[in-house]
Amino acid sequence: MKELMLTNEAVARGAYEAGVRVLSAYPGTPSTEIAESVAKYDEIYSEWAPNEKVAVEVAVGASVAGARAMACMKHVGLNVAADPLFTAAYTGINGGLVIVVADDPGMHSSQNEQDSRFYARSAHVPMLEPSDAQEAKDFVKIAFEMSEKYDTPVILRLTTRVAHSRSLVELCEREEVELRPYEKSVAKYAMMPANAIVRHRVVEERDSELAKNVNGMSINRAEYTSRSKIGVVCSGVVYEYVKEALPNANVFKIGTIHPIPLDAIKEFANKVSQLFVIEELEPFIEKQLKAAGIKCRGKDIFSLQGEISVAKILEKFERKEIPIPEKTAPRPPVMCAGCPHRGVFYVLNKLKLTVNGDIGCYTLGAQPPLSAVDTVLCMGGSVTMAHGFKKATDGKSNNIAVIGDSTFLHSGVTGLINAVYNQSGITLMILDNSTTGMTGHQNHPATGKNIKGEPAPVVLLDELCKACGVKDVRVVDAYDVSAVETAVKECIASDEVNVIIAQRPCALLDKSPKPKAVVKDCRKCGMCMKIGCPAIMKTPNGIVIDPNQCTGCGVCTQLCPFGCITIDKEGK
Repeated sequence: MKELMLTNEAVARGAYEAGVRVLSAYPGTPSTEIAESVAKYDEIYSEWAPNEKVAVEVAVGASVAGARAMACMKHVGLNVAADPLFTAAYTGINGGLVIVVADDPGMHSSQNEQDSRFYARSAHVPMLEPSDAQEAKDFVKIAFEMSEKYDTPVILRLTTRVAHSRSLVELCEREEVELRPYEKSVAKYAMMPANAIVRHRVVEERDSELAKNVNGMSINRAEYTSRSKIGVVCSGVVYEYVKEALPNANVFKIGTIHPIPLDAIKEFANKVSQLFVIEELEPFIEKQLKAAGIKCRGKDIFSLQGEISVAKILEKFERKEIPIPEKTAPRPPVMCAGCPHRGVFYVLNKLKLTVNGDIGCYTLGAQPPLSAVDTVLCMGGSVTMAHGFKKATDGKSNNIAVIGDSTFLHSGVTGLINAVYNQSGITLMILDNSTTGMTGHQNHPATGKNIKGEPAPVVLLDELCKACGVKDVRVVDAYDVSAVETAVKECIASDEVNVIIAQRPCALLDKSPKPKAVVKDCRKCGMCMKIGCPAIMKTPNGIVIDPNQCTGCGVCTQLCPFGCITIDKEGK
C-alpha cells in the first residue's frame, strides 16, 4: 500500500518500520513533524526533551541499553547536541542509533544557514541524505543497519524543501527488533582519557572501512544518458532539481554524504567530458573531489548562500531565464492578533530599554512598530547576554532579557543561575504563553502535558526561578499593560537579579468565541497602531477593528487615551 506523506512523516514511518523503541526530540522547524508523527505509534516511546543535548543523551542511553533509538532536531539544535554526539562516535552503540537533523538553506525559519554536513565529518559519523519521502523512509532503515554493522551513530540529514515536501511512500510492516543484551564494557562506554585514546583508533579504522564500502552501496549511483557529455554530482533535494532542469545530463547521486564514495565518483568522472558539483551552501562535496584530484566546477558558478532551484540551474547551464511572477505586496511576519507578547514589547519600547531577545515568536518584537528587541543570538542567549551587558557597564546598562517559557527550560536556566551566582542584577522577563509557540504548539515540561497530550508533572516556573536563587519573582498578566510597566520599572531599578513572568496562553490555543473590541468616535490619534495588531486597520474615517481577527485581548483599549475602543461583551 502507498500513501502520500510529508517527508518528516516518512522518517517517522521509517523509524516505526525499523523497530525503533525510543525517540527523543526538541521541536524545531523544519524537523518538528517527525517526533509528532512518531508519537502516533504506540510501539515507540516518544518524548519532547527540554533541549537537543538531552534528546541525544536519552537516545544514546536507550541505544546502549540495547534498543534502536532516534533523536531529532533542526540544524542549530545539533550545535546544542554536539557534545554527546562527538563522544558517542567514540563509544559506539549497542542498539542502532540514528540522529535526524534538518538544515534550513535560505533561512526560512532560522537565525543562521549552517551546513550540518561538516558535523558528520568532524564527529566521524556517517551521514545519509535522502531526496524525497520514499527515500527518507528507506534511508532510516539503512541508517539503522549501518549503525549496528559499523558500531556508530548515523546522522540522517534533511533540508527544508525535502522535509516539507510530499510524495508517495510504500508502507511496510514493522520489524520487531529484539532488545540487544547490554554487556558491561568500561573500555567501550566510559570515556576517560585512557579509554578514549583506544576508542579513537577504533573510530579511524571504522572511517577507513566505511570510506571503502560506501562505493558499493546502491544509494550511491551513477545515472548515465546518451544525450550529454557533462556529468553532475549532487545529493538530496538538488538531485530532484538537476533531473528536472538537466534531463539529458549524466548524474551521480550521492546517498552517503559522509563519507562520500570517492572511488565511484572517480569512475564516473572518467566517463564524462566535464564534471559539475551542484550543492547548496558550502562546497562540501566539491572540495573533497578536488582534494582527491578530481577536476570539477561548482561554487565558481553557484552561490554559497541560499537554496538551489530549477530556475537557477537553467540560468547557469542553458542561459534560460525563468519568468518571475509579478511580485505581490510584501507580507513580513507579525505576531498574531491577541498575542500576549504584544503589550509587553509596547512597554519595553516605551521605556526605551535595550532588550536582549531570544529565539521564539517574541523575536518578532524586533519588527516595527514595536521595534523593541535589540539582540537575538541563540536559544538562551538573552539571559547570558543581558548578564554580559551588565558586567561590561558596571551594572549601569539599561537593559532587560526576554525569553519564552519553552526556551527558558531549554537553555535559559543555567544563564539565570550564572547571573545569580555572579551577582549581575539583571531583570529577566519570561514570556509564558503555555506552549512552544513558534514551532506549532508543542508541549514542554511546564505545560502539564507530554508529547501525546497526556497529563504530566508540571515545572512551576516561579518556583524554579526561586530555586535558582532569585529572591524577587513576580507574576503578571501579559494583557495588563499597566501592571507590566509597573513591574518592569520597579525591577530594572533594583541591583539584584529579578524575574518577571508575564503569563497568558497563546491566543491560538483557545479558539472559543470571545467578546470583540469595537471603536466609537475615533479621534485618529494613532496610539492603538503602535502595537501593530493585524486586527487594527487605519482608514480615512479612523480606526476599524476586524472582528474576524480580534481576540478581545483588550490591549488596544488600554492604549486609547480617549476611551474610543471598548470590549463589546454583549456582542452588539
